[in-house]
Formats: sequence, structure tokens, C-alpha cells
Amino acid sequence: MFGIKGSILALRGGLTAAAVAMALLVPAGTAAAAEAMDHQIEHQDWSFAGLFGHFDKAQLQRGYKVYKEVCAGCHGMRLLSFRNLAEPGGPGFTEEAVKALAAEYEYDDLADDGSVVKRPGRPSDHFKSPFANSKEAATVNNGAVPPDLSVIAKARSVHAEMPFYMEPVKWVREIATGYQEGGPDYIHALLTSYHDEVPAGMTTAEGKPFVLADGMNFNTAFPGFQIAMPKPISDGQVEYTDGAAQTVEQYSRDVSAFLMWAAEPHLEARKALGLRVLIYLIILAALLFLAKRVIWSRVH
Repeated sequence: MFGIKGSILALRGGLTAAAVAMALLVPAGTAAAAEAMDHQIEHQDWSFAGLFGHFDKAQLQRGYKVYKEVCAGCHGMRLLSFRNLAEPGGPGFTEEAVKALAAEYEYDDLADDGSVVKRPGRPSDHFKSPFANSKEAATVNNGAVPPDLSVIAKARSVHAEMPFYMEPVKWVREIATGYQEGGPDYIHALLTSYHDEVPAGMTTAEGKPFVLADGMNFNTAFPGFQIAMPKPISDGQVEYTDGAAQTVEQYSRDVSAFLMWAAEPHLEARKALGLRVLIYLIILAALLFLAKRVIWSRVH
């Protein structure tokens, strides 16, 4: 057991050393550019991080409320069904609550004569999209189509826009540290990094004055610092009933956690299985070591 633990620590140490070595090989200007892109996004403490990570059900329920009251006006989640909200490892809504949540929406259905009728939503229905199609979404949102949020927490990352030659450094660093929360970190940073004005004297990479384009909003966490989505949430906008703070900081953390669960609803089961596999491999390695000692002792 101690041999395997030492090997794992040595491997992690070797990977970390490799990351440092690769970073030293990158020109100083490249490292500075990567730091400039990264400084606005800090790693957050999440309950679902690490080997023993798990989702906070109260946080997921608050996150769903933020999504429903704020995000759902522009962003759909077509891969998620209402019944998923009651499944193990998720927000933990009761079956009755899920039925009530689904019934708040209307869906098209076919009558016996083939005509289209409206019916209340069912737990088996997918989350209702705010727009009929992408063209309608673009028309309503000044030409920009809001992305679907079903797997946004896995599709986005802290270093998503970094230069290609820095990607190996990122991979080695994340393997060495076990970091997998880049999506929630990015979403949290994005929601908390809106500014009313561009800082005085700000310039582009070419040294020209930074000018915010018409219809764009200044956000220091978004690549290029210009984003079409206006600031979506403010303090006190969503009412919590469990005593949690009603601030942009708390809202962004809650909805980021909810989007992480939506993107990986079986995270807890995956981590539990991985832990069992590690325990099995450690026991197997110990038994193989003892068997080797017994077998080769006859030779000596």
C-alpha cells in the first residue's frame, strides 16, 4: 500500500515538475499573455471538488431558482427533463414538487383529430426553450443566439481562449492537481465581472485605445472583454427562503453549481465508483506483492 502511495506521489510530483519545466521553456511574452488572460478568474471552493466531492442539494435548489427566474428567459436546457430534478445525486426535489414545476409550462400536443392543443407540462418533458428556433432567438437578442446551458459547465473552462502552445502546460497542471472545476469557475467569474465603464487608459494588444462596440457590455472575465449578454442579475433580484445571502456573488455560485450538476448529473456516482476502484487496486497490489514475496522466497 505504501509503495503504491509513494508511486502516486512521485507521479504527481513528476507531472508538476514537468509543468514547471514546460512553463520555463515558453517565452516570457507568452507567459505574460497567459497570466493576463487568467488573472480575472480565480479558482473557487466547491463542494463537488476533489475525490470525495458531492453536490449541496440546497445549493442546487437555489441554483435552479436562479436559472428559472433569470437565465431561462434567454437560455434553454434542452437536454434536461423535469424528472431529473428528483433523481439521486441532484437537487432532491420531491416527485410532487417536480410535477408542480413541470405544470407551470405549456407544451404542444396532438388531439385525437390531429390538431395541435396545449397541455400542462409533465415530469418527462424537457425544459422548455424560451424561443421557437435560433432565428427567433437571434432576432430578440440583437443578432446573438444565447447558448443552450445543458452542458455549458463542461463546454467552458478557465483557459478556453489561451494560445494553443500553452495548452500542454494546462493539461499537465490539471492532471497533477486533479482540477476539473474550470467550467463553474468560469461561469462564476463571468457573472461577477461586469463593469459599468471601461477603465480609463485601457488599450488593446496592439496598443490602440480599447473601444466598446455598440450593443456590447464590458466584462473582464470574457475573452476580449466584450460580451453581448447584458448583466443578467443584481443583488436582491431572486428571493431565497433558506436564509442564504441574496447577492450576485451567492447567485452566481448557486447557478454555477446547478449548471455543473446539469452537465454531469452522475458526478457523485462516478466519484464513488472511482474510489471503490482505487481501494480495489490497492488491495490487489498488496496481495500481488505478498504473493510475489512468498513465491520468490523459495528461490532465495
